[in-house]
Amino acid sequence: MSHGGGHESGAVAGHVSSLRQLAAVFLALVALTVITVAAAQIDLGSANIWIALGIAALKGSLVVLFFMHLKYDSPFNGVVFVSALVFLALFIALALLDRESYAPELIPNYAPAVQRTE
Repeated sequence: MSHGGGHESGAVAGHVSSLRQLAAVFLALVALTVITVAAAQIDLGSANIWIALGIAALKGSLVVLFFMHLKYDSPFNGVVFVSALVFLALFIALALLDRESYAPELIPNYAPAVQRTE
């Protein structure tokens, strides 16, 4: 008695990345990490945060595209990923814009003197 019943498993073979491609992505991630550390040592004012966020987004995109195989997935999943990145960038940008206008009368790193009552 056969239990096959004519049903297929529906499993789809996933994409197999070559070792060369994975090594190239790994080296790109290492290079971007070195660039991140080097950029942190240079004082570019408020541009430092934008550079760090840009490099982090690029590194995250490489991981999602190649290690999580989004590059070989359906286009809809790519649209969802790009939409999430756009909304994340929008939320971060709005938060950073608010940071500049919040309590401008405060002096950074200033603590008032402690008054002693004896």
